[in-house]
Amino acid sequence: MTKIELVRAEMVKAMKAGDKGRKDSLSALLTALKNVAIDKRADLTEEEENTVVLKEMKQLKETLEAAPSDRTDIIDECNLRLAVLGEFAPAFLSEEEIKQVIQEVLSGLGITSPTAKDKGKIMKELMPRVKGKADGKLVNDLVAAIFTE
Repeated sequence: MTKIELVRAEMVKAMKAGDKGRKDSLSALLTALKNVAIDKRADLTEEEENTVVLKEMKQLKETLEAAPSDRTDIIDECNLRLAVLGEFAPAFLSEEEIKQVIQEVLSGLGITSPTAKDKGKIMKELMPRVKGKADGKLVNDLVAAIFTE
């Protein structure tokens, strides 16, 4: 079952249950998935579907950060949508798992004491391995933490 079919089924359940907030969130996700599929002119792969979900979540987080603290309606809506989208997001690697992948990349590249000059090589090798499985900012922070001066 594709994510589009899964989201559509969940949306029908939400409509039958009268859960307007959940239905609206699912509807927005369904629209985003369909638009990408239409642009591609083909069915989406699982990785592409996950990318769309993560992109939608990132946009909601940015909206949440930009929202004034007195606008509880926007904050509540964003939190609800994030919770709903979280059900369809891929499972992320833990910090320890990311560190393990970083160590594998370092040993693969033969780097024993990485410096800031090695960051480009490390990230070039690392990002394809963790793409869609880890937050890019967290990966960047963990790589920056391993550098020796």
